[in-house]
Amino acid sequence: MVQCTPDITPTLCEACLRTSIGTLSCCTDSEGGRVLTPSCTFRYEVYSFYGKSLYTTEAQSPAPPILRSPSNTTTSNGNNWMKLAVGIAVPLGIAVLLSPFAVWWFRFNKRKTTDDGKYYAPNMDQDIQSAESVQFNFNMVRDATNNFAEANKLGEGGFGPVYKGTLRDGQEVAVKRLSKSSGQGDQEFKNEVLLLAKLQHRNLVRLLGFCLHGQEKLLVYELMDASLDHFIFDTGEKTSLNWERRYKIVGGIARGLLYLHEDSRLRIIHRDLKTSNILLDAEMTPKISDFGMARLFVVDQTQANTMRVVGTYGYMAPEYALQGRFSVKSDVFSFGVLVLEILSGKKNTAFYESVAGGAQDLLTYAWRHWQEDTAMELLDSTLKENCSRNEFMRCVHIALLCVQDSISDRPTMASVILMLNSNSMTLPLPTRPAYCVFRSSNGRCMECESGFRH
Repeated sequence: MVQCTPDITPTLCEACLRTSIGTLSCCTDSEGGRVLTPSCTFRYEVYSFYGKSLYTTEAQSPAPPILRSPSNTTTSNGNNWMKLAVGIAVPLGIAVLLSPFAVWWFRFNKRKTTDDGKYYAPNMDQDIQSAESVQFNFNMVRDATNNFAEANKLGEGGFGPVYKGTLRDGQEVAVKRLSKSSGQGDQEFKNEVLLLAKLQHRNLVRLLGFCLHGQEKLLVYELMDASLDHFIFDTGEKTSLNWERRYKIVGGIARGLLYLHEDSRLRIIHRDLKTSNILLDAEMTPKISDFGMARLFVVDQTQANTMRVVGTYGYMAPEYALQGRFSVKSDVFSFGVLVLEILSGKKNTAFYESVAGGAQDLLTYAWRHWQEDTAMELLDSTLKENCSRNEFMRCVHIALLCVQDSISDRPTMASVILMLNSNSMTLPLPTRPAYCVFRSSNGRCMECESGFRH
């Protein structure tokens, strides 16, 4: 008979039982045996011992009664009770004595360590354990980043600083270090570990592992060249992204979102899609990153509400910013803003009346040019000589469909992929986008107006 306590996962149960059975290798000649640990138990006997059969044997013909004197019967019963008490007390006492050692072994010997300092099946929160991720040794990560040297710092986001590191085997990685002062904490950390461990796509950043050490929380990723905003908003780097590359980046982001929304075994709403969360590798392949704010939907779920609105103003859909309602269409809205930024080389939150002729944000600016049939004015000046006009106009059209005020009018990412790949497909006309005014230099949304509808 084998049993596990209900508080451990099937994987831990199997490991516990295998270890318990292994301890009986010394006693294979015995007719019975039992191993007790804090999490599982194993027992075998040559007779039935579970349930009612514990106190019964196979049916036999009744033996002739043996007459005993009352005094002998009393003595026999007393001896039987004494044997039973000893039989219960001795194993129980042994189990109590061994339990501290078993707990120590469970904590310190359960996880297997490899030579490169990575731990498998770490002793930590159970649902992070189930993600089957790799836990890195803190000293190894610290050495890889030269003790988180400023010279190795790649940038800093809402989560905290990101450092470049080189592991002992020569592999280059990016290490994201949770800032103690960050509003994003344990839940966001756990969120990212669990989601990225289960998601695999060429347009999603790959999580190599994580590290927990005291108050330190670290995420270790494959190293990327830079984030998208570094290229499209930096005057000196803009020329690195010609039209062909920008068009491929738009398609890659769309495929990554489609995977999150429909093609993975989970349905994920990212909730913080923006240029700084799109990373580019050496081939300029875009990869969606930063899943700390992401939410998991069940298969048939279409939307959810939250009292805590997280994300970045300027990319948020109006129904999410104003009422806390989000769905796959919220990500679609953010994608539309992202596309307009890629096409124009302008930040949505950096528009002012003096430079945009009365437009308060990029959406208003793009919509006005679309209405006036002057959409080519949106094009980044560095792209004018090598841009495909048809592809550019199609991207502007799709972006405006994505940022429409009406939730139901926005396309799904599957439709976006189809529209990007089909030149013969007739696109519906976009309606007026949501309206937001940004009046502070840090991009905080001070006023929003929307008549959004389902």
